[in-house]
Amino acid sequence: MWKLWPLLLATLRQHRLRRLFTVGSIGVAFLLYGLLAAVEHAFTGGVELAGQDRLIATHKTSIIQSLPRSYLTRIRQFAGVRGAASFSWFGGYYQDPKTQLPVFAVDENYFDLYPEIALRRAQLEDWQADRGAVMVGAALAARYGWHVGDLVPLRSNIYRRRDGRAEWPVRVAGLYTRADSDNGGILLHYDYLNEARTFGKDGIGWIIIRLNDPAAGPAIARDIDAMFANSPEETRTSSEKSVTQSFANQLGDIGAIVRFVVGAVFFAMLLVTANTMAQSVRERTPEFAVLKTLGFSDLTVLGFVLAESLLLAAVGGLAGLGLALALTQGLHSTLAQYLPNFRLTGRALASGLVFVVGLGLLSGAWPAWSAMRLRIVDALRRR
Repeated sequence: MWKLWPLLLATLRQHRLRRLFTVGSIGVAFLLYGLLAAVEHAFTGGVELAGQDRLIATHKTSIIQSLPRSYLTRIRQFAGVRGAASFSWFGGYYQDPKTQLPVFAVDENYFDLYPEIALRRAQLEDWQADRGAVMVGAALAARYGWHVGDLVPLRSNIYRRRDGRAEWPVRVAGLYTRADSDNGGILLHYDYLNEARTFGKDGIGWIIIRLNDPAAGPAIARDIDAMFANSPEETRTSSEKSVTQSFANQLGDIGAIVRFVVGAVFFAMLLVTANTMAQSVRERTPEFAVLKTLGFSDLTVLGFVLAESLLLAAVGGLAGLGLALALTQGLHSTLAQYLPNFRLTGRALASGLVFVVGLGLLSGAWPAWSAMRLRIVDALRRR
């Protein structure tokens, strides 16, 4: 078969414009596939990265309703609970009220629940010692030019201070980074918020729970909800992965949408490439008759046509995937603030390669079969 490569390359130079359009169409299709796969991962990647050893307890009626602070103390006493911390939305902004910042009030042990967050120990200790200090995501700090030690006048569109001031001055104690996050948040002390706000005192938003054994999560979640059943503020406790999935589902089934679009595009490219190969085989029927006359077997002719189809699919598919990879890498830094997981993963690339091979084999299957069954006398008679 290797001796047929010069002949194979020669056939690709025939009808160059037709083949160029075919390769270009395949390239655009796989470029679209790569971009859609990156978008899917941007919306669903956080679900896979969510901690398996963490639970989140929220108000049973709505996640925007608060829970009593006393719930946190009782949950910490549960057997199997390694630690628990509150997580409350602050509704903050800096300078421009139209630009909301993800500011959350948390407890001092919050970072114990997320060992994957990278930060400096000295900065963490400084933050824990000063109620007026905040930890800032590295990306957000770079965006506003903040540095450790800077004083930042935050404001909230929800809370005002008891002394009548609208500003909540905070000091940047440190910066943090997290691989599966946009690193664009601000974490302030819950006590700093609770002592000065005019309403909602001793109320918290969510309770994040870290477990000793992830396998015990479902049982502990049921026990927590049972403990607060029939109380004025009942809870709904589920895994962090489930909560993350619920947020992703609010945007629709992104995975199903991507699969539908990719399937439609793949089917269209299958028709285009199969038509190109069928037309090429019909035009070269005498050439295949000559090859068989010279002693080439039917299987060799079959392999020759399949190799041509695979080569067309490979050139277009690899070009499209390569361009998609370059574009997603180039756009990652731009979209990191909004879509931190926007990237083309290795799994998506591997699936793309499978699609390339599948497209090449399927589109060339019938033309190759027709060429293999071709009778020399009939082929020469058509000439």
